[in-house]
Amino acid sequence: MKKYIIFASILLAIVLSSCENEMEIANPNQATASNFWKSSDDAIKGVNAVYSTLHRGGISRWMPFYFIVRSDEGQSTSPWNDLKNNSDQFIVTDYNFGVSYDIWNDNYIGIFRANQVIANVGSIEMDETLKNQVIGEAKFLRAMFYYHLVGLWGNVPLMLRPSLPADKPVNATIPEVWAQIEKDLTEAAASLPETYGDADLGRATKGSANALLAKAMMQQHKYTEALTPLKWLCEEKGKDIYGLMSNYRDNFILAKENNKESVFEWQFAENLAENTDNDINPNNNYGTSISQFFGPSGIGWSDGEANRWIVKELTKEKTTTDLRDPRLEASFLYDSTDVKGPTFSMIYGKTFSSRYGNNNKRVWFRKFQNDNWKNEEGYRSPNNWRYIRYADVLLMYAECLNETNQTSKAYSYVDIVRQRAGLAKLSVSKPNLSKEDFLTQLKHERVTELSGEGHRWMDLARWGSFGTQLASKDAGFNNFVVGKSELLPIPQQEIDINPNLKQNPLW
Repeated sequence: MKKYIIFASILLAIVLSSCENEMEIANPNQATASNFWKSSDDAIKGVNAVYSTLHRGGISRWMPFYFIVRSDEGQSTSPWNDLKNNSDQFIVTDYNFGVSYDIWNDNYIGIFRANQVIANVGSIEMDETLKNQVIGEAKFLRAMFYYHLVGLWGNVPLMLRPSLPADKPVNATIPEVWAQIEKDLTEAAASLPETYGDADLGRATKGSANALLAKAMMQQHKYTEALTPLKWLCEEKGKDIYGLMSNYRDNFILAKENNKESVFEWQFAENLAENTDNDINPNNNYGTSISQFFGPSGIGWSDGEANRWIVKELTKEKTTTDLRDPRLEASFLYDSTDVKGPTFSMIYGKTFSSRYGNNNKRVWFRKFQNDNWKNEEGYRSPNNWRYIRYADVLLMYAECLNETNQTSKAYSYVDIVRQRAGLAKLSVSKPNLSKEDFLTQLKHERVTELSGEGHRWMDLARWGSFGTQLASKDAGFNNFVVGKSELLPIPQQEIDINPNLKQNPLW
């Protein structure tokens, strides 16, 4: 699908056309809202533009900092103090800090584009099944953008139609945002296909919508309700569509994109005609630069890296054949990526020892890097971001089953994930855990399986785990203020131009 979603400028042109000086002569060939939405081809191009929002830097580069580095699994040693303070240290002095404002803006750009599709495609004369699919894709994507916004800012404005310059929306409450996310995803799941052909791999499916719907419900502690979409994925049709790759590492390399474990992934491609990280011009960068910013020192900027406690978490158990957990090597670049140590651990073509010496304790996230096929990183990585994997879904189902007092049934879904890593079944190694102890174990299972994939912040929020008690794992949490730091401050510029917006608590 990569070649089909590179239409980031199409709807932007429509928006800009409304701002032209009235004295200018209209270009009859320029796309406008009145002449664009005419055919099924327009509908496809329109929804492709919504997907293309994922190439923008606020989402593809900076958002991982706020969901990974801001959690206890990541840290920043960046020389850019503003980035380090905002994304890691919970020190926010500039409410308009460009990185966080880019995240805000780019998610709302995606929402605006989705709203255009939802508002206009319904009136196009086209195949009804395709029409419903396109609108379903737009609703899924709108829900995903709001999932990001409510997770970071909470009380954000709900924009459900194409916005106009005079709009001054009020804050929605957090429950109102979640309710809209659920509505969009429920409707999307009803209209999206279960699978696509090869040309459309990467589009949202019924399984994608069900998985994100379950995530949204779980964040509200609606575990009973979340069982329904998760059951479809784990016990009904979904179990015949999805499965785990036998090799865990296959989930993070370019050659194995859109595999059977992928429930939804962001599609990236390397545009060699564009030599910068520009993500706005028509010939834009539709790769991701997160690999450059997370790349190890001397390879990338190393602005975001992992905390070493996760390495220790992955060494708590050995496999049934007395080997190290293979997810450790697949997940991190550090002095012992190779179990034999720094003189054997290869970091982009050179040993760790030759690059950093034998006593350097820094750890870098390996997932979504490109060290398996080249010895450098850059701003145009084509490696897709696996947004939701089936292993995540299985662990979600286990959590919901446990929370609804079905712990004995929950074991089997954790066992599937553990067995892929070569570990003993939990039902054998730790049978008969209480509900509370099973959740404690599940927290371990999620961090060992999903570290560095952007889920940790929402996990901590769902479990009510935020606070200075996390400082033993991540020093940044010494600055965490309960009741304040869970949410970012709404950008001050937004409040300045919209008197109906109110700032988040304690900011």
